[in-house]
Amino acid sequence: MKNTWKIYLLALITFMVSTSEYVIAGILDKVAASNHVSVAVAGQLITVFALANAFGSPLVVIATTKMNQRKLLILSLILMVFGSVMTFTLKGFGLLIVSRIILALGSGVFAIAAKTTAAKLASSEKQAGAIGTVILGFSAAIIIGVPIGRLVASSYDWKLIFMGIGFLSLLAIFVIMGTIPAANNGAAVPLGKQLSYLKNPKILMGLVATFFWQLGYGAMYSYIAPFLFTVTSISGREVSIALFAFGIATLIGSKFGGFMTDRIGNPRTLVGGLVVHVIALVLLSTIARSTFVAIPLLMLWSFSAWSSGPGMQYNLVWLAPEASGIMLSLYGSFIQLGIAAAAGIGGIAVRITSVHAVSWIGAISVAIAAIITAVSFGLNSKVARKSFNEEVL
Repeated sequence: MKNTWKIYLLALITFMVSTSEYVIAGILDKVAASNHVSVAVAGQLITVFALANAFGSPLVVIATTKMNQRKLLILSLILMVFGSVMTFTLKGFGLLIVSRIILALGSGVFAIAAKTTAAKLASSEKQAGAIGTVILGFSAAIIIGVPIGRLVASSYDWKLIFMGIGFLSLLAIFVIMGTIPAANNGAAVPLGKQLSYLKNPKILMGLVATFFWQLGYGAMYSYIAPFLFTVTSISGREVSIALFAFGIATLIGSKFGGFMTDRIGNPRTLVGGLVVHVIALVLLSTIARSTFVAIPLLMLWSFSAWSSGPGMQYNLVWLAPEASGIMLSLYGSFIQLGIAAAAGIGGIAVRITSVHAVSWIGAISVAIAAIITAVSFGLNSKVARKSFNEEVL
């Protein structure tokens, strides 16, 4: 219990850090107008952030393997302060792109370090739950951070959002220094050894499953508003209510996924959640014709989707506990690649067919993730049984 509040503290800071990523989507028109570019051009800020997060964060983690977790958290927050200061002080779209890259590195590294630290702070039987608690920060950024950012941008200047993030990041540095222990990462892992983890079939299967899971989720989420308007009879006001309910379900799902992983094990929790995810997407496409049906199905979809996050990450950490930070950085990279692929594939599908297609793309992608995950756990069981038989003999 003495470390529980520290885990929630990490979740709170994660909320602030993650808001720097998600808030841009909610204020894209304001950013475009102030920089005298089109919304389409401003949208590249999201792409740049995702790519920098996907490829840059693992490199920073690899370069800092000798750092303890507290120092890595502080380093990531220093990047957040620097990127935020650049955002609200420097002018020009080119410099804004640079600031997004720096913020992407800061938020990506913090996410990795926060989840790794939370797992170390928790007892062995509650590590998945600790990761799930930190993930609550990501959910809260979508539910609370983006609407608050939109309100600030509409009432004042959108750059004030990043002034606030910079100030809070600076404050968080001192909080981390006084509360988080300097947990050692262990012996530094050579670069060749780190890259060799991708040659492990079970680790690679876990990362590929992560990619397809995020692709399936992101394809639908990227076009959720037009999907609801087109497929269901929902009104504009009801869409806001639906998205709020959706957000609440993400919070519950994140915590529930970690809790159930600790209680009944990762295989049943993760595979079960992915199966429910597929079912929810199919039902959204086939029977969600009214508000009363659509909103509960949206909540089921969100709940099942976010319940998989703790299990996906815990599985990778369990497969390579000596390189938990590297596993989580690779996980974050595959998540960001899934986001980029989802937007691209979803956009092509909408142009060629209709917005109706995104739910089916999502269902197929998540089904692939479920199959890969089930096969992976099956391989783990065979290896465990073989080792047991060898010990007996």
